[in-house]
Amino acid sequence: MMPTNFPMPCLAVLMPVFNEAATVETIIARVLEQRCVAELIIVDDCSTDGTRALLEKLAAADPRIRLHFHSTNQGKGAATRTAISEIKAPLAIIQDADLEYDPAEYEALIAPILQGKADAVFGSRFIGGHAHRVLYFWHMIGNKGLTLLSNMFTNLNLSDMECCYKVFVSEKLRAIPITENGFGIEPELAAKSARMGLRIYEVGVSYSGRTYAEGKKITWQDGFRALYAIIKA
Repeated sequence: MMPTNFPMPCLAVLMPVFNEAATVETIIARVLEQRCVAELIIVDDCSTDGTRALLEKLAAADPRIRLHFHSTNQGKGAATRTAISEIKAPLAIIQDADLEYDPAEYEALIAPILQGKADAVFGSRFIGGHAHRVLYFWHMIGNKGLTLLSNMFTNLNLSDMECCYKVFVSEKLRAIPITENGFGIEPELAAKSARMGLRIYEVGVSYSGRTYAEGKKITWQDGFRALYAIIKA
């Protein structure tokens, strides 16, 4: 049964965006199709490819969209931090602006929180029977290695610490002091959630990864930053 303090729609979607003109209209449409979505908070991290004009057009058509613009490119963590400061809904999820993750899975992700079991739910690309695009072997090895190291420091048993989809009770997310500006936000959120004693669940999600030719941005340098974030957090 849904707790009375989490009525539908109950979810804030936090979307950091940087140079995603090719996908941003499609992903925004998919997000807004979900009945649980109360607000979409988009932070454009100083895009230079025409993304900003698209966002302004889309925001004018739907009052659930709230836009914020960074004057310099600061990274996913910084953009997420800006979005967190604007949350009004009782739950919040982080959503990339590409098409690798499917918003149709929001309700499955928020279910453990609505059932009163969890304070946070992390998606996992490595559990469940969901479809996954077959791509880079060394990325998979890197993800599993970083997850293992993160688990050693946090004493959690996550299967996919680097997964984008992380849902929180909003008041719990606001209480996490995020300092990472880039992709290091993923291990930082895991580490600080563990330190706060949050009840964390995992839910399997599908994954339609993209290649570098299709716009993938994370690189081996981000892997080293994630390693630093794990140790520092």
